[in-house]
Amino acid sequence: MKLQIMRLRPEAILPEQQTPGSAGYDLSACLTEDLVIEPGDCVPVSTGIALCPDRQDVVLLVYARSGLATKHGVSMANGVGVIDSDYRGEVLVPLVNRGREPFRITPGMRIAQLVVTPVLLPRTEEVQQLPDSARGAGGFGSTGA
Repeated sequence: MKLQIMRLRPEAILPEQQTPGSAGYDLSACLTEDLVIEPGDCVPVSTGIALCPDRQDVVLLVYARSGLATKHGVSMANGVGVIDSDYRGEVLVPLVNRGREPFRITPGMRIAQLVVTPVLLPRTEEVQQLPDSARGAGGFGSTGA
């Protein structure tokens, strides 16, 4: 499999694996100057790149960097970003500052992780009733935890 990456601006940093065992690639901010996210604010941050997997049976998932989330309260506004295999626009990372202090993003800072994941798209079928299971309709906390 190949992931084609197009630089939209010369200063864009191509996604990189930081270690051979990394599950994904770090995405970096493509900025010309520092960007400050105030507490409670949500800002789409440019990466300066567009992506294209060579297969349609994958999705590109964008996750928060755990260090930014745990140390500074900065995470993805939507939890996980979904980039469909047929999207060709710029990858933007919506970051939200849930911390108590303003957070400064500098040009080239690693801001998120990109993970390529297989997609299963089963044929859908409307039914009048679902088969029984041991759990049934039990929701949050129904298994005792």
